[in-house]
Amino acid sequence: QVQLVESGGGLVQPGGSLKLSCVASGRISRVSDMGWYRQAPGKERELVATITSVGSTNYIDSVKGRFTISRDNGKNTVYLQMNSLKAEDTAVYYCNARIFEGGTLRNLERWGQGTLVTVSS
Repeated sequence: QVQLVESGGGLVQPGGSLKLSCVASGRISRVSDMGWYRQAPGKERELVATITSVGSTNYIDSVKGRFTISRDNGKNTVYLQMNSLKAEDTAVYYCNARIFEGGTLRNLERWGQGTLVTVSS
């Protein structure tokens, strides 16, 4: 069973920092694109940042210069370093990945269970 498990959420004051991690596990041949999404209360889920297998990144405008997405291909892990956090960054953050399953090479899309980030004083 291929799955994603996130960690690193929590409560932080405005201006603070958090680092999210997401590990892919199971029968994995290769992980291609990975990304982070978020869903704030009463709002639709939105893309925050993506990273390709060779490290090309993309961010939504509201997090540019504050958030950094990175990955460790040897550990099948993606990170989201969040700095200068604002109240409007409060949301459940979800990891997403495209994974080629080991053995079958099926191209699977997987989501993590979500981790809550709350920015409040």
